[in-house]
Amino acid sequence: MQTWVEKVILFVWCGFSYVFLLSPMVVVMGASLHGGEFSAAIKFPPEDPSFQWYSKIPMQQFEALGLSLIVAAVATFLAALIAVPAALGLVRSNFKGKFIVTTIFRAPLQIPAIVSGIAFLQFYYLIYDNSSLMLAGTIPGMLIGHVFIATPFLFGTIVAVLQRFDHRLEEAAHSLGAGKWRTLYRVTIPTIMPGIYSGGLYAFMVSFADVPMSIFLTAPGFVTYPVELFYALENDFDPSILASSSLVILFCLLLLRGVQ
Repeated sequence: MQTWVEKVILFVWCGFSYVFLLSPMVVVMGASLHGGEFSAAIKFPPEDPSFQWYSKIPMQQFEALGLSLIVAAVATFLAALIAVPAALGLVRSNFKGKFIVTTIFRAPLQIPAIVSGIAFLQFYYLIYDNSSLMLAGTIPGMLIGHVFIATPFLFGTIVAVLQRFDHRLEEAAHSLGAGKWRTLYRVTIPTIMPGIYSGGLYAFMVSFADVPMSIFLTAPGFVTYPVELFYALENDFDPSILASSSLVILFCLLLLRGVQ
């Protein structure tokens, strides 16, 4: 049993953790409501609150946001098509080299994203030199890179769920006359769906917010949202960036709420 002192300490520590994690978002969203003249400094709390900067968000940021959402959604779907059968095969098999294959699937988590971005860019140029097929600066090339960084998140969560899977559920389905494929999509997949959902959410967020990989695979007129903000902050700060970021924060909060 926890004493009241331990409960108070736990409450204070959790409260401090939430404040530490959420206060930057509160500052950004609050500063986006600043109604005064343009200022290079972030002002919080906002003076004369207004939504004026929301109407001044550049159209290229909305276009970049749409591109990022499409790339992240498609990359997550493709990563799921790879991770689900891979996790099922590796958890339920026993062969030499299993550890090596598992390590390969988890390897992107250990490789710095900027290293992966440079490697993909060099690989695409190597393909171009030998086949005249240019993947850098294209949607297929971007998707390949994002699937690479998204797959380990789905693979890891699905493996964790499968390791606790009750095989008696499948045995019961077989005893009732269900075949292997029917058991798979009526019993196995629904049971591991929480792992697919959580892994897919992680994969989507990682793909959507990626900068190191995307910055090497984009091209003029083909820029993802995080890279667009990176360029905007690097060249000239504008409060409309805070407004644009606030909209994305709200979208992410709604997304997290929707999957609960």
